[in-house]
Amino acid sequence: MITTPLVFTSPITDMPRISDTHAKHLARLGIHTVEDLLYHFPSRYDDFSKIYKIAAIERDMQVTLAGTVSKLRSHRSFKKRMTVTSATLTDDTASVRLVWFNDRFVGQSLRDGMAIRVSGTVGADFDGVILTNPVFERAARPPVSTARLVPIYPETSGITSRWLRWQVDEVLRTLGTVPDIIPKDVRTTLHLPDRTTALRYIHFPRTPDHATLAQKYFAFEEMLLVQLQALRIKRQWHSEKAVVIPDAPEAARTFAATLPFTLTGAQQRAVDAITRDIATETPMNRLINGDVGSGKTAVAAAAAYAVAAAGYQVAILAPTEVLARQHYSALAQMFAHTDFDCALMTGAVKMYGDRKVTRPTILKRLRSGDARIIIGTHALIGEDVHFHNLALVVIDEQHRFGVAQRAAMQRKTRAVDDGSASTIPHFLSMTATPIPRSLALAFFGDVDLSVLDEMPRGRKPIKTTVVGSLERRKTYTFIKKQLAAGRQAYVILPLVETSGKESMAHVKAATAEAAELQKTVFADYSVGLVHGRMKAADKDRVMRQFRDGAIDVLVATAVVEVGVDVPNATVMIIEGAERFGLSQLHQFRGRIGRGSHQSYCFLFSSKNVDPPPERLRILAHNTSGFDIAEEDMKLRGPGQFFGTRQSGLPDIAMANITNVRLIEHAKTFATRILDDDPTLAEHALLAKALAKFENDVHME
Repeated sequence: MITTPLVFTSPITDMPRISDTHAKHLARLGIHTVEDLLYHFPSRYDDFSKIYKIAAIERDMQVTLAGTVSKLRSHRSFKKRMTVTSATLTDDTASVRLVWFNDRFVGQSLRDGMAIRVSGTVGADFDGVILTNPVFERAARPPVSTARLVPIYPETSGITSRWLRWQVDEVLRTLGTVPDIIPKDVRTTLHLPDRTTALRYIHFPRTPDHATLAQKYFAFEEMLLVQLQALRIKRQWHSEKAVVIPDAPEAARTFAATLPFTLTGAQQRAVDAITRDIATETPMNRLINGDVGSGKTAVAAAAAYAVAAAGYQVAILAPTEVLARQHYSALAQMFAHTDFDCALMTGAVKMYGDRKVTRPTILKRLRSGDARIIIGTHALIGEDVHFHNLALVVIDEQHRFGVAQRAAMQRKTRAVDDGSASTIPHFLSMTATPIPRSLALAFFGDVDLSVLDEMPRGRKPIKTTVVGSLERRKTYTFIKKQLAAGRQAYVILPLVETSGKESMAHVKAATAEAAELQKTVFADYSVGLVHGRMKAADKDRVMRQFRDGAIDVLVATAVVEVGVDVPNATVMIIEGAERFGLSQLHQFRGRIGRGSHQSYCFLFSSKNVDPPPERLRILAHNTSGFDIAEEDMKLRGPGQFFGTRQSGLPDIAMANITNVRLIEHAKTFATRILDDDPTLAEHALLAKALAKFENDVHME
């Protein structure tokens, strides 16, 4: 029994029977305090709530039985070198055999004549039905591991669900009332229990409805913290001042008129929203979420033009050197008719206009303001870079999204020497990963969101085919016809792990695959290889060769960024397609179909997966990245889709991420709370929980 009063913040070692060894094991599960233990929620429940008569049980049933122990015997199995304990359990209808392997605790705890309950799955052998390794409790004790919905927890070496149930039960019986962080009026409106009841329901529900109600409570609690954090970031950002670009809408229209194409409706709406934002002194914080090939660059270019035309500087940051050079090439062409200069600064290359220059030259041009638009990697806004009057920062995040990444870049943006002590630059970020609505609501409460869900006019949909192993030769023949017509092709290979021996083995496999294709299938064409273990300069060189047409077929692993536009590439093979999520496959597929020619994508499964998984046909029959993202999240779950580590959210919030109403309620109440109490001075417990949340989760 616990004799010293415990509180939420008590170290786990304050609990009796928690040894240093236990504490070390618990630390691996992230459990350091009583609160951590109580927030280590069950991953599922085994339903042992019904107590059966022994005469009524059959093989494969999950049952709880109550009876008296007899014929208790333990012996050492010399063949398998383990302790075997057996017993007979008898009720008023029949008897059943029980057996435990390698569990000395059983022999020490049970005695003949003892009344117990056991829970487990009924098995059978030559002598009839049997329960192997059942959980047991004395009949006189309140049920914890038997005769109820039994919680099953995430475990680690030395820590079992049974052991955790004992500790949690002991804490819940002695802790008393746990203060709520969700205000009472919010709980009342949403018909949520108090926190103490929710904790009891989540660990030891009497009914499935209790478990559901508790999960709803804690999902809302986590989502409320998410929304509070996002709104505080947004309000802090909006408390600053930015440069006003009053003529931005007119300038953007002037720029759009110079383009060789007409903006889509979605692009125009995004440009209108951006130019409205930057026409005020409230710093813009907008995210452009666009499908593959939806024209994010043109939208960013319109914003950059409006700012540069007003005499201010723009920094455009890309995640890789290859993409930075691509942006530079595209923007330099778009701005060729203007009188302001573009610059490129990456680790390997520095360009000013159409000539290569040194780093000191670029830095001098930035400080003087001569370089109106500067493109580079994230290092561009480092401590040694000084601008003359930076007014807009554009971040091309590619597939990375999350509050933490944007917040980190915003901190850099706020701290950058932009030539003004009184203003900060406007902030525009872009992601190429279509985001399902529920994820957008949950993770982007701190930004204004513009969605590009239309394809540019005249772009031909990519024809996607799920291919069985018997059709490989036929597919190669088709691709060779495309190559003979002057087109180019990608071959994408899967990578299960991204480090260590697996990565090196995969690099060897990719190297061997490229050599084999060059030697056999594509002997008459040039085959190139790019993978994640190559130096950046070597990757850049190969990608340039492919873009310039010197390489006909590019073999690439999934770890490398292959986002350079190659309009002449019209064919893609994705090997081991079943190993990728649908959204990732859609990203790969988006590397083709950039030109005027019809493009084709072929999805092959691994040799041991034939026929290909049915889910791949979703990609074959769907061209909308937003629809595919929704399907992907349904199939893989939000944690897999979003990347649990990247999202940073606890499992229970991720499990409820598709509950749009819950997220909307969380945002509504978070807004109301901050409107009434901006510093959370009147919500001390909520403020404390939010500080812990920000420290533990970081939203990344």
